[in-house]
Amino acid sequence: MPIPREGEPDFGKYESWDPHGWVEGDTYYGIFGGARPALFRGSELEQWDYVGDFIQTDREWGEPSEDVSCPDFFPIGDTHMLLCISHRRGARYFLGSWDGEHFTPEQHARMNWPGGGFFAPETLLDDQGRRVLLAWVMDPRDAGQRFEAGWSGVMSLPRVLSLSDDGVVHIEPAEELERLRHRPVEIDPFEIAADATQPVSRISGDALELQVEFAADSANRCGVIVRSSPDGEEQTVIEFDRAAGTLKIDFSRSSLDPTLAYRSWCIFRPDDEADAQRRVTVQEAPLALAAGEPLKLRIFLDHSMLEVFANGRQCVIQRIFPTRADSLDVSLFSRGGTARVTRLQAWTMAATVQD
Repeated sequence: MPIPREGEPDFGKYESWDPHGWVEGDTYYGIFGGARPALFRGSELEQWDYVGDFIQTDREWGEPSEDVSCPDFFPIGDTHMLLCISHRRGARYFLGSWDGEHFTPEQHARMNWPGGGFFAPETLLDDQGRRVLLAWVMDPRDAGQRFEAGWSGVMSLPRVLSLSDDGVVHIEPAEELERLRHRPVEIDPFEIAADATQPVSRISGDALELQVEFAADSANRCGVIVRSSPDGEEQTVIEFDRAAGTLKIDFSRSSLDPTLAYRSWCIFRPDDEADAQRRVTVQEAPLALAAGEPLKLRIFLDHSMLEVFANGRQCVIQRIFPTRADSLDVSLFSRGGTARVTRLQAWTMAATVQD
């Protein structure tokens, strides 16, 4: 499927990168990334016909400068999902209807926010019928640091995507991750005083899984501090703000290395020099809880990787690079009122490959 040359019938109608293909019955389908994703189909893999624009809508989804690249298209529940990136903002998805010739999006949401680097998502359908997502988590270190370290970038933990009966996308860590748990710790329920921070002396490390639940009547703002030095000089703060409906990772003090203490606003393509230089120290994702719904966090730490799953329907990833060897402490906090912690469990996580 080469790009049409000037003078040919389809010249200028589509660009050609990031192909994605699937089969329905005896028909093969393929789409490309680009500002106008193109749809092709054919009865065999060697011959494809250009159908036209894949997305059928006159609505502007996202920002005007965003494209649709790294596409992955599949049924989920009783609808279809177009999972993709925009080069400006990272991973995102659309939900909508598919008629065999056009995809009509009806919802749009993100899986990456300024400060994060969740990119190039791909899914597979496993033998249990689960839709499993992995993505490239980009490396904020400069080229010299990556070269010296000898590696760059990692894959996210596998996420299982599903659609609830009311049309909400659910995002859960794959249950197989529980096989990595060892040295369990469980803390009895306790209360955190207003505007207080409560260290948890029995839990520390840089390769952990935490399960934390705050009661629904807890303070409006509460959360967990990880990778903290004893004096708090380095720390990463995970905060839920019930009134604002947000889940945040504040990494302004994650590292004493100034080159790793922030990420620029844009990942690949800043719109202007001001964007390129803007410092972002908080990654903020939407998370609205219903009245009476507790906050349920599953937090995974693996050295520079921090992945936070919340209430089965949100996940935020951040790369952090503490410089101090003692930046291992864990604390919980409450702001603007008391908070009740009804569950706190932790496990040290084993390596997936043993030497």
